[in-house]
Amino acid sequence: MLNLDVLKIFLTVAEQGSFSEAGRKLHLSQPAISQSIQNLEKQLDLSLFNRQGRNVQITEAGQVLASMANELLASAQRIEQTMYSLHEDVIGEMNVGCSTTSGKYLLPGLIARFREHYPRVRINVLVTSRDSVIQKLFAGDVALGISSKFIQHNDLEYQDFYKDEVVLVVPAGHRWAQYRKIYPDDLLDEPLILREDVAGTREVLLDGLLKCDISPHMLNVAMVLGNAEAIGMAVEEGLGVAFISRLAAARGIAIGRLVEVSVEGMHLTRNLYMLRNRRQSLTRAHVEFWEYVKKLQESQNLLETTPTTKQAASTP
Repeated sequence: MLNLDVLKIFLTVAEQGSFSEAGRKLHLSQPAISQSIQNLEKQLDLSLFNRQGRNVQITEAGQVLASMANELLASAQRIEQTMYSLHEDVIGEMNVGCSTTSGKYLLPGLIARFREHYPRVRINVLVTSRDSVIQKLFAGDVALGISSKFIQHNDLEYQDFYKDEVVLVVPAGHRWAQYRKIYPDDLLDEPLILREDVAGTREVLLDGLLKCDISPHMLNVAMVLGNAEAIGMAVEEGLGVAFISRLAAARGIAIGRLVEVSVEGMHLTRNLYMLRNRRQSLTRAHVEFWEYVKKLQESQNLLETTPTTKQAASTP
């Protein structure tokens, strides 16, 4: 009989690509991880990983096991949570996949308030790219996801999560900070810091610029960074100007190191959605979280769940 704890170790090694990294994530020693995998391979009489120095690569047999092991652990979790729900208590663990903005600025406060109602629910936030959120939903790695990417698919169900504003920020000493309003053409010669190609904020920005007859090759791109906070810091240091989420800009604006500047004719927004895979069975914890977000949306009270903006506004 396969041991569920061993299967969890196996899946973590497959995910991390290393015995030592899996050990750190599971708070187990590297020898304990290695021994568990060796015992599992001996039990199945199959090689599950190819060892390559400190790293390991999953074999074809390991890939087959990984798919079935994910299903088995998910079923075991549903059984456990269903049994607890018979006591009218909501309990369990779930993964939520999301992009950077929602993972850093929206979900922490939202989860904190949700757990005031359901303290026995543990929610793991997996911050990844928009495309990866969709992939993880289809693969069953997460039951719920948050993304700005909307694709038509019969298996996906969406609900509105948050309307994010993308704003232009400049350093406090910048010449634009005095007037706080420019025209789109003013952007052409100014060093601009962009997010990476797959980022939703970059997509929104480029669409907005195209409506003003400005194409990407016309921009003076100083650098590309994969993190909104890093971009904000780069702007503070005078390395360029940037368009980032208002949520990410809030602290810098509040302490006076960043200044928001409006662009004539440009109002950039993007919709963030919460989505789920209709083919995946949801636990009661999943359902309660989905409905909790829905109620907050209907009352237009979602932003009240995150302390980010309020804390930034009160920062001396």
